[in-house]
Amino acid sequence: MDDLAHFCCQNPDCPRYGQRGTGNLSVCDRFAKGNHRLLYCNACKARFSEFKGTPLFNSKLPHDKAIAILEHLAEGCGVRQTARLLGVNKDTVTRLALLAGQHAKDTHDELVAFSPLDPRGPIR
Repeated sequence: MDDLAHFCCQNPDCPRYGQRGTGNLSVCDRFAKGNHRLLYCNACKARFSEFKGTPLFNSKLPHDKAIAILEHLAEGCGVRQTARLLGVNKDTVTRLALLAGQHAKDTHDELVAFSPLDPRGPIR
């Protein structure tokens, strides 16, 4: 994840808010056990984690374990089965599943809002 082009400023007051690949972001520090990057926006001087705006933000789970949980759920494993296989609490699996689902819904809504209208109208 060395490429910063797929990140955007998370500050709603920034003139480059939500714009990817503009070159306004740089890595100013690293923090936490996972050595997460702290990004700095040159346009608005805001600092934020590379996981801000994702289901992994503020998670104490190791990144690899969180990804493994989501992969197990995507493959059809149940909550209890995933918790047992990965050695985590079932509430942790449920919480992460809900966060990932909400993030997917928000991303879908954003993509639909910015997609061009079909000249044929809605398909019935």
